[in-house]
Amino acid sequence: MSRDPEITSSTDMIRALGLIAAICGIIIVGVYEFTLDAVNANKKIALERQVFKVFPHAKTVDAFDALPGGISPAGDHDALAGAVRFYAAYDATGKLAGIAAEGSSAGYADQVRVLYAWDPEKQLIIGLGVISMRETPGIGDKILVDRDFLHNFVALDVSLAADLNSLAHMVKTVKHGTKSHDWEIDAISGATVTSKAVGRGINQSAQALLPRLMPHLAQLRNKS
Repeated sequence: MSRDPEITSSTDMIRALGLIAAICGIIIVGVYEFTLDAVNANKKIALERQVFKVFPHAKTVDAFDALPGGISPAGDHDALAGAVRFYAAYDATGKLAGIAAEGSSAGYADQVRVLYAWDPEKQLIIGLGVISMRETPGIGDKILVDRDFLHNFVALDVSLAADLNSLAHMVKTVKHGTKSHDWEIDAISGATVTSKAVGRGINQSAQALLPRLMPHLAQLRNKS
């Protein structure tokens, strides 16, 4: 029995498309695996640059993971399951200059990832850097340059409650011009969504990290 030429042609086409799709998939996976280490290395470099930006007098940076039972050096691996990654910055003498950690929350266009600098002695956030964002140019990206907004992070109160299990006050962003407490962030007029993303990201990160970190600060006082 002869085969229908149209069926044969369709079958061959499907097989060819399946083969092409398989080859493309293999290529994509291969390129991803081949470039993964380089991508991660570049991300690490970019993040460390932000640490040095928020702690300009720091000379070295070490990464750690904060777990419910303590802290441990991070090494080259990703954050451990259930851990909060943070960075200890040290000055030229090996003394702890401060702690940096990432906060992230959804902005207007995408995730807004920031790095905040924490002074453990004063329990204040004393600096802010932006790791990545895709907010509207000229509006959301004002968080990079707006002096009034950046002034929020000269002494932002993130002190712990008496039981050391949470922040004494939730960090939150308020309408521009209405800030009345040291734990509030005065939003940028016209960029409230992005401003609130910064506040949420910092609050979520600080609530998770600082209660774990505070009991173990002695381990970080001087670089080993």
